[in-house]
Parts: sequence; C-alpha cells; structure tokens
Amino acid sequence: MGRSRGGLTTKIHAVVDAIGRPVRLMLTAGQAYDGHAALRMLTDLPANCEVLADRAYDSNAIRSMIAAQQASAVIPSMPQRNPAIPHDKVRYKDRNCVERFFNKLKHFRAVATRYDKRDDNFMASIQLASI
Repeated sequence: MGRSRGGLTTKIHAVVDAIGRPVRLMLTAGQAYDGHAALRMLTDLPANCEVLADRAYDSNAIRSMIAAQQASAVIPSMPQRNPAIPHDKVRYKDRNCVERFFNKLKHFRAVATRYDKRDDNFMASIQLASI
C-alpha cells in the first residue's frame, strides 16, 4: 500500500475483455508508475487482439511488448512524444468498457471508500464486486 498525506493509497489495475468483464486484476501503491503494472499484466495476450489503453500507457516498452505478442496497440501518444504515433480514434472509443467496469466497482461502498486496510482483503472485495 502506498502512503500519502491522505492516508493509504492504492491503484486498481484491470484488463477487461470486449464486454467489460475483468480478465486480470492487480493492486499497486498509489504513487507507483502505471507502466510497470502494465508490463506484468499484459503477458499472454491472445493473438491478433487489440489493446486499448489511455495515454498513461504510452511507452516504447509497452508498445514493443504488445507487438511481440502479435497484438496491436490502440494507445494515443503522449503530447510531448515527437513524432506522435497515430492510433485508430474510432476503435479507441471502445475503451469505455474499462471505464464502465470501474464505474460499476465504485457502486460498492467497501471498494469505493476502501474499508479494508490490507491489500489481500481489498483485492478480495474487488473480486467479489467484479463477480
């Protein structure tokens, strides 16, 4: 668990399928970089799949890992990336599946307010809410 002035902080990382069901879930400290979690979660991708992610996951390491698994990355470039890597804007709109998944999680008060103080209990709450 991460620490901040507000107390314990935790980020929930999720890989969801095309209809928003969770495939993989992971917790990291709140101050941790998102890319490190992505490198651990994006292993064993199905061939010819598309990985839709937001700008936080725009790194050469993540893009090459996705390409090495015969998958395609639909990730917008960070504003400071020069030259910008193009992405399919129409396909990127389907990323709302993961946003809807997190919105559904927030309906569970124990997850939204983080009642559990231990990471294993918090992950169990997330998994239970995901079911």
